Amino acid sequence: MDGIIIINKEKACTSHDIVKKAKKILNEKVGHTGTLDPNATGVLPLLVGKGTEISKYIINHDKIYEATIQLGEKRDTADIEGKVIEEKPVSLEVLESKKVETVLKSFIGKQEQIPPIYSAIKVNGKKLYEYARKGQEVSIEPRSIEIYNITLININKNDKTITFRVHCSKGTYIRTLCEEISEHLENVGYMKELKRLQVGEFTLENSIKIEELENQKILEKNFITLENYFKNSQEIKLEEYKLKLFLNGVKLNYNLKDGIYKIYNNNKFIGTGIIKNNLLKRDIII
Repeated sequence: MDGIIIINKEKACTSHDIVKKAKKILNEKVGHTGTLDPNATGVLPLLVGKGTEISKYIINHDKIYEATIQLGEKRDTADIEGKVIEEKPVSLEVLESKKVETVLKSFIGKQEQIPPIYSAIKVNGKKLYEYARKGQEVSIEPRSIEIYNITLININKNDKTITFRVHCSKGTYIRTLCEEISEHLENVGYMKELKRLQVGEFTLENSIKIEELENQKILEKNFITLENYFKNSQEIKLEEYKLKLFLNGVKLNYNLKDGIYKIYNNNKFIGTGIIKNNLLKRDIII
């Protein structure tokens, strides 16, 4: 079993928990791309078998999230799990829809973002959250990200919350974005809720719950094979002699455009190859 299955992650479990359960159910090698925090929900692509080798392609996908900001409190982790480190009253003026929409739209475009201290990014061989837990200061380099679109969904004046949808590049921390939006509203806030709606072409509508992996019919219906994942790639058919060379790592001459190609032998899908400078080399072999 080689390919991808899209899980709709629920709250109160880690991405690692999901991978562990999937390994037990499928009895296969399983990995994931793009960790979701325990309190976050939504799209979590699981890579199964040789599907783990396509993480290099999926990791660069854009993402769409729905997030809720809780105004009036700043927390050390920038989410609901952290300790309150600052409080500020929230006026009705802060929650005016025009003001909120203007602030949200101001984030559209390319920008530098400093990741939260409570994250798994490594600095000098240690994860940032390890420094944070020990109260140690560390220099965090900003990262280049892009917000393609951001839309206001709801303002709850009683709860002092703002819910929005954002389409962003890889590497974007929504916790940090929530804090920055709060600052631009001249207040403080943290990420109260987070739901990932889409990773690349993988959507919430095409996901299943982790328990549904045990249902063979549901699994077969929703499993994305490697052949299907690369459905838009062109085909190359290799005869036995060339296939042997290809599988042994020999680069073959092909006057075709650079890119990823599906490889077949006797109408059987073998895997993928990459053409660069008219040379075909092996990529993922099932």
